[in-house]
Amino acid sequence: MQSPMYKVRMSTPKAMTIRLSPEQAEALELVANVDHMPVSDVIRAAIDQHVHDRKADPAFRDGLKDRIDRAKRFLSK
Repeated sequence: MQSPMYKVRMSTPKAMTIRLSPEQAEALELVANVDHMPVSDVIRAAIDQHVHDRKADPAFRDGLKDRIDRAKRFLSK
């Protein structure tokens, strides 16, 4: 059974900080403005798309499997 604190942590968004060049910030604000979206929603959508694309990339999947295998070997020693 999971503790109530675990459930609270899983449902609470994690705040993160990123640094953008002035050009990136301007482009991001422009996209958000034209799409009538908050900048944070545009960033989340971009992250979701990037993660989706990486998960579909065979080279990424191979690298992930390799790391999992190395971790299993580490734990078995």
